[in-house]
Amino acid sequence: MIDRTHPLPVAGQARLLALSRSSVYYEPVPASAGDLALMAAMDEIHMKLPFYGIRRIRGELRGRGFAVGRQHVATLMRKMGMAALHPKRRLSEPHPGHKVYPYLLRGMSITAAGKVWCADITYLPMARGFC
Repeated sequence: MIDRTHPLPVAGQARLLALSRSSVYYEPVPASAGDLALMAAMDEIHMKLPFYGIRRIRGELRGRGFAVGRQHVATLMRKMGMAALHPKRRLSEPHPGHKVYPYLLRGMSITAAGKVWCADITYLPMARGFC
């Protein structure tokens, strides 16, 4: 796309292609040897304990002698595509085997006291009566 030998300057070529000039000059830096060792240890921990999150993985790494912070662990986990396994929230979906009871007061206008009654049948086992 960008030809450095072309008579049009690189900045002009970037402008014509709607690219930022800094992205034209950017060259990715490979991961350091320390980060590669850290990622290998993180991968080992994640394979053994997939439910560990950032803080627990950081604790395991510190126990193995790595001096690493939570943000760096989070960055490397994002780079590696790692995430802790945990139960997802599904609060609004009822279990298929549970019966759905109809709401019997729907459409009923309650205009006087004592028109609708309910009862509470809670059983509380007690060792010595009501003491």
